[in-house]
Amino acid sequence: MNEIIQAILQAIELIVELDPELIRITKLSLYISLTATLIASLISIPIGGMIYYYEFRGKRTLINLIQTLYSIPTVIIGLFLFLLISQQGPFGFLNLLFTPTGMIIGQTLLILPILIGFTITALVGVSIQIRELAISLGASTYQTIITIIKEARYAIMSAIILGFGRAISEVGVAILIGGNIRGFTRNFTTAISLETSRGNLVLSIALGFILLSLALIINLLMNYLQGKD
Repeated sequence: MNEIIQAILQAIELIVELDPELIRITKLSLYISLTATLIASLISIPIGGMIYYYEFRGKRTLINLIQTLYSIPTVIIGLFLFLLISQQGPFGFLNLLFTPTGMIIGQTLLILPILIGFTITALVGVSIQIRELAISLGASTYQTIITIIKEARYAIMSAIILGFGRAISEVGVAILIGGNIRGFTRNFTTAISLETSRGNLVLSIALGFILLSLALIINLLMNYLQGKD
């Protein structure tokens, strides 16, 4: 028990002293996850808006499929992407395997269903009168969708924050696509896994504290935005 307490104290000391390895892993993790979240948001919000607005055959089935993908194991996404970008895969010539760019693509694919699905849910929650008013004022389809998205902006922002939380805490894509290369692709989850297996609990606990702090910030932001609805 004394060893664990000592490790926790040393971990806090690493954080306070801004240990270079700790900062490097934190910066890389934030860069990859924030970039993936931004890309996924730019793709998912328009797609979610169109799925919500238009009526078409199989719409309910498509939404059910998107919702099913919420809980897809990250290792499945990692394996799927690995097969595509490995040297034997169709996109092997891009040399994306074991790179931050490959990890960004993997995390983007991982959170896309979440952002699309929650965008649709957020838009459904907007009063139908808003849509009817925009149409009656002569708004185009594009303008109507934008108006509805603006009304649901806080719920959509909550979805984006949730997607970021999912991205930064995943491990399957990070290991299979990133390869856990020190100083290049090693992020929070892979570093914690590796250092724990090595018995380096101090660094693992320090990284765990930072990841837990990010989770707390994400939760506070989501509660704040949900209170704005």
